[in-house]
Amino acid sequence: MGLACDNQIMQPTDRPTVMILCGGRGTRLRTGSEPLPKPLVEIGGMPVLWHVVQIYAAQGFKEFQLLTGHQGARIEQFAKSCNWPEGITVRCIDTGEDTLTGGRVAQAAQFSDGPVCITYADGVADIDLADLIRFHCQHQMAATMTLVRPELPFGIAQLDGDRVTGFVEKPQSSDWINGGFMVFERRALAAVGLDDVLERAPLASLAADGQLAGFRHQGFWDCMDTYKDQVALNDLWQDGRAPWVNWS
Repeated sequence: MGLACDNQIMQPTDRPTVMILCGGRGTRLRTGSEPLPKPLVEIGGMPVLWHVVQIYAAQGFKEFQLLTGHQGARIEQFAKSCNWPEGITVRCIDTGEDTLTGGRVAQAAQFSDGPVCITYADGVADIDLADLIRFHCQHQMAATMTLVRPELPFGIAQLDGDRVTGFVEKPQSSDWINGGFMVFERRALAAVGLDDVLERAPLASLAADGQLAGFRHQGFWDCMDTYKDQVALNDLWQDGRAPWVNWS
């Protein structure tokens, strides 16, 4: 699908609607005898989804769309019962049980008439979202993706020929990966189809057209993908060292 013209171009002061992909099953997470949908798995007694909303809300974002799928009714029940900060609106959009990530975004796009932010319900960071928006506006591309260098899960051996000279415990990757926290203009949303995986054809097409900017986030980032990740994030919270907490 080709790129369409924008009806509204994002400005550096804008705080657009935030779409949060909430359809994941959390199959690699151990959540007790009654499996939880991934966005409701807790850090410090609150769902990781709550933490993601808080990151945005503390930086001036007001409108949130939760793109639900697996156990969407439970996520909606939480969203309706949660005491969100004053002025925050959280709306659930049922995008289907097995819909791919691009299809979820394509369905939700009809409810927004301007640029949007898009992220995942399981990734937290100490990201400066105002810097992200300014970066996006300066580059004037159709979309911006936040790039991060994750900590590798294993230590690595240092070699001099065939001789091991030492070890580095869980170093930071030298490669950049998609960390979520994306910004999409309307013309980028128009490139996302109902049968698409967001991270494949749509982003690859934008990149091939020179319309995808990469915002390098050098600070903290983590994705709660496994039980081990859940434990690590809970440990940070309990020790009062959670870098993503930017609210009181």
